[in-house]
Amino acid sequence: MIPRYSRPEMVALWAPETRFRIWFEIEAYACEAMAEIGMIPKEAARNIWEKGSQAQFNVARIDEIEQVTKHDVIAFLTHLAEFVGPDARFIHQGMTSSDVLDTCLAVQLSRASDILIADIDALLAALKRRAFEYKLTPTIGRSHGIHAEPVTFGLKLAEAYAEFSRARARLVAAKTEIATCAISGAVGTFANIDPRVEEHVAQRLGLTPEPVSTQIIPRDRHAMFFATLGVVASSIERLAVEIRHLQRTEVLEAEEYFSEGQKGSSAMPHKRNPVLSENLTGLARLIRGMVMPALENVALWHERDISHSSVERMIGPDATITLDFALARLTQVIDKLLVYPARMQKNLDALGGLVHSQRVLLALTQKGVSREEAYALVQRNAMPVWRGEGEFLPLLKADAEVKKVLSDAELEELFDLGYHLKHVDYIFKRVFGDA
Repeated sequence: MIPRYSRPEMVALWAPETRFRIWFEIEAYACEAMAEIGMIPKEAARNIWEKGSQAQFNVARIDEIEQVTKHDVIAFLTHLAEFVGPDARFIHQGMTSSDVLDTCLAVQLSRASDILIADIDALLAALKRRAFEYKLTPTIGRSHGIHAEPVTFGLKLAEAYAEFSRARARLVAAKTEIATCAISGAVGTFANIDPRVEEHVAQRLGLTPEPVSTQIIPRDRHAMFFATLGVVASSIERLAVEIRHLQRTEVLEAEEYFSEGQKGSSAMPHKRNPVLSENLTGLARLIRGMVMPALENVALWHERDISHSSVERMIGPDATITLDFALARLTQVIDKLLVYPARMQKNLDALGGLVHSQRVLLALTQKGVSREEAYALVQRNAMPVWRGEGEFLPLLKADAEVKKVLSDAELEELFDLGYHLKHVDYIFKRVFGDA
């Protein structure tokens, strides 16, 4: 990813230096295990660890060797041998390139998961704080973009909190799914390497041995991982779109923080645009676009081919770096979000009380009026209000057929805003527990 949408910790995870260091650890742990079971001399394994640990791998040198070998793992092993000396002949015994590449990718995706989970924890903390801040702040709920019935702004944020709690659980599961190790040799039969080597490497790297790895780790695992990133990205977009709608001039119930000296438009000095949320929508599209190639990587030829390789070299870094950035940006948006309760109340009142129409409908049916007749009575008083021809409650009070069933006092009670908020505490407890 370009630096504009990148954060240092995740970028460092995908740097060539990091990748080569992980490759060395895989090879060194394998040598360690081979020495323990008598496949190679213990002194050789110690020398490989010592020399390799002190080595400063030269990316340019490895690239230079690869220009000749046309093989990245062989280029690395050749460079490693320049540090290790004669004992380098014991490195990579019985192993295949995929043992290194796939196990390294598992380590990187597992570590990337840890960063993403921490990102979601930060977002959850911001959502929770703001949800309780506006727990009982009434605002209009909308269906089809049209005013429906009252909710609270805290409930909107609690809904997002619940969604990102599910996102966190999915990421934890995705990490477990992807964190497998394959050190099984050509076509995965362990013909030239002992299964105990794989078990040792997996244990040292915090992975689980892949039950059947052919010559590669099966790509259904990777497909599930990237699909999970796509779902998380969609949740980011859903909240970003909500903020964008709330910031529209006609609504203006909330807006992104606008810092001192910030400019909204090169042409119109008055503009304050939801640029961060719009940016999040775009980043979510990018992440979802990386899911389909991961799904298509599942169907490889026989025990292996490398059609997946170029895909993963791109989507591994790009998807995780982009999602890391997007989660951090969304946390910033929520943390500093400007909220306007007075404007929320103004919008609640904009339809002259029509938001209470269902309560009137139900009250009529409870008094013995058929649902069809009750609906017609309410609707015929609602439509003039919709056209700007009066307020809902006075029209209902003046309707002779409504007055036969409901008194003025009963009608007034049906317009109590607090009625819609009576279960907010219950919902919050389901979302946040006893916090």
